[in-house]
Amino acid sequence: MNLLRIATVVVFAALASACASTPPTASQPPPAQTLVIGETAPVPPAEIVADATPDEALPVAAPAASAPDEATAAEDDFAAIYGQDEYNPVADPTLPPGVVMPASYDPWEKLNRKTHAFNNVVDRNIARPLALGYVKVVPRPVRLGVSNFFNNLGQPLSAINALLQGKPKQAGQSLGRFLLNSTLGIGGIFDPATDANLPNKSEDFGQTLGVWGWKRSRYVELPLFGPRTVRDVFGLLGDTPVGPIRAISDEKARFFLQGLSLVDVRTQLLSVDSLREGAVDEYALFRDSWLQRRNYQIGADRKQHEDTDLPAYLLEEEENPTVPIDAMPEILPTPGG
Repeated sequence: MNLLRIATVVVFAALASACASTPPTASQPPPAQTLVIGETAPVPPAEIVADATPDEALPVAAPAASAPDEATAAEDDFAAIYGQDEYNPVADPTLPPGVVMPASYDPWEKLNRKTHAFNNVVDRNIARPLALGYVKVVPRPVRLGVSNFFNNLGQPLSAINALLQGKPKQAGQSLGRFLLNSTLGIGGIFDPATDANLPNKSEDFGQTLGVWGWKRSRYVELPLFGPRTVRDVFGLLGDTPVGPIRAISDEKARFFLQGLSLVDVRTQLLSVDSLREGAVDEYALFRDSWLQRRNYQIGADRKQHEDTDLPAYLLEEEENPTVPIDAMPEILPTPGG
């Protein structure tokens, strides 16, 4: 028994000695090391760093901050070239001033807005449906002939006003258009005068008053007949006696032509109906557009602005027509009327 006990103790002692001398495997974590203050932390072996997980990765030291002189070198160069203040293109005194739209002279705006609302009701319920029906029923060549006919009737009035404005050449061209279209154009239905390079310019007594010196006039919107100024209302009175349709003694024929002229004008305005959609202030849009165009007609010769980027409604007479004097109701009595 004593020998057996001695043998067992010897075996266990040998096993314990063998386990103590065996080196740790790669899967076993290395023993913790104690870092003493003032000492440098030991660098772990390369294989341990490669096998370290993201949570066990060693922190990377932040780069040293650059010197203040190096950080402001670019700012110093910019200040040396352009000055100390930051460049502001809005406050640059060398730039031209911004475009400022002229203010509309509309002291009767409250009344004009009410008239505009009334005109819109009439237009949506009567004038526009008539124009749409006219476009649907009447072929385009016939509608073009009707527009040419009424435009030709207005040429004598344009010739008179051009002469009053001191434009004898333009007056002669308007008179030549009337004679050529009335003969070769079969009463103005066709427009051979345009092929003959005779310009089509419309003048009225309201423009004449503006050329004579009545530059500024308050805006007013007439019931049924839309935008005008006080100057243009007086211009209507001056144009009335020379309106060719008013010289027709037959009332039925005269009223038919006046009604057809109104429908023709509203048909030409169908192209600008889309401007109403999405307009923040429809009244202000129509007022300002009309006044800009009217001021251009009075204050500038179109030939001086052919190369400028003017809006289309300032250059194209057909795209924004006004109600002709012959389409207006009787203002002054006419012979035989």
